[in-house]
Amino acid sequence: MITRRVLMGAVSAAALFSTSAFAYADTVKLGVLAPLTGPAAADGQEIVNGAKLAVDELNAAGGIAGHTFEVVVADVGDGNPDKVATAVERLLGDHDMGGVFTNYASSTNFEIEMMAEQDMVYMIAANSQQTHDIIAPNPENFSTVWSLTPSYDGYNTEIVPVIKELSETGKIKLPNKKVAIISSDNPYSKGIAEGMAKAFGADGWEITQNDLVPFGEVSDWRAFLGKVRKDPPALLINTDYLSANAATFMTQFMENPTDSLVFIQYAPSVPEFLKLTKEKSSGVVYNMLGGLLLSPKNPRAQEVLDKYKAKYNIESGGAGALTYEEVMIYADALAKVGDPTKRREVGEQIGKTDKQTSIGRITFDPATHLSVQNTDGVPLQFYQIQDGKRVLFYPGKYATGDFVQPAWMK
Repeated sequence: MITRRVLMGAVSAAALFSTSAFAYADTVKLGVLAPLTGPAAADGQEIVNGAKLAVDELNAAGGIAGHTFEVVVADVGDGNPDKVATAVERLLGDHDMGGVFTNYASSTNFEIEMMAEQDMVYMIAANSQQTHDIIAPNPENFSTVWSLTPSYDGYNTEIVPVIKELSETGKIKLPNKKVAIISSDNPYSKGIAEGMAKAFGADGWEITQNDLVPFGEVSDWRAFLGKVRKDPPALLINTDYLSANAATFMTQFMENPTDSLVFIQYAPSVPEFLKLTKEKSSGVVYNMLGGLLLSPKNPRAQEVLDKYKAKYNIESGGAGALTYEEVMIYADALAKVGDPTKRREVGEQIGKTDKQTSIGRITFDPATHLSVQNTDGVPLQFYQIQDGKRVLFYPGKYATGDFVQPAWMK
């Protein structure tokens, strides 16, 4: 691991040849951590594309405070800690680095401490509980680290009242009060599944299954689905966030569907999921915290999507928009500070952000450095796939359509 002393020594040596590593330079390097190889590669390319989209836009406008930008990419592969640490150290070792951006790098966010040790600006958009646990005890030690994603508490609890509302308003007929859950063995998927199980249990639901699969590629879900078919629940939940896995799950469920509403965490937001499932995913529900808020009341989201498609000629699932917004928030902060070597000051300005973005209005909680989650901030959005389109049905303030009971349910 690169220590503060080593990095500062490198910067001091560079100062022998220049008054400042950045102050009179034209180019600031912006690092991007992304899973370009491994099971999350579809997200990885989007993460990089989003950062490049922002940088190209900033450079075309003449840069910020006299500086233009260059994207430097480091592959974190499958998120193995050694791979992540190597990628982080490579970026930290470059004294021209102004900040590092990602959706997610490791599953535990351990790299936050590496970034803070070097006073490196680091913006992230995942694993909020891990971010909270690292920063909350001493937020003053992490002035350069900020998360676009709010607390995941809503993932754990808000699905219960949403399902209850759908039932009480007659939009869905539930055959029973049973729920079956399966998750992937990583902190994100497992943590959300455990939270949901607790919330449903507290509301009087019977948890008929609560299974766990190893993290990584899963090609056969039939053993779990076989148990589900023996005791069909009203609600079937899969929190594995990998789009290919989720697509396989949905395809195999549709071989012999039960009278169950299917909820899948995150994966349906990725374009690859729709390409793989086609009509078989119509009716699936998912939710997003920190996902694109595609609503007429938030035109920023469509604006960013249109820019992404115009540049890359492909749809964005949202991962690219997040890094685009991160870089733009950094640029706003740099414009106020002026000098990218003053990373603490840039970080402090990021913490003062109050900006409407493609995921909602971003402000940060100074106690956790997470964005603030509420209807007027970053809302928890519930979507349903309907004939290949994503329909936002909750919260009502932003709804683009109504929930429709899936065709496979009686």
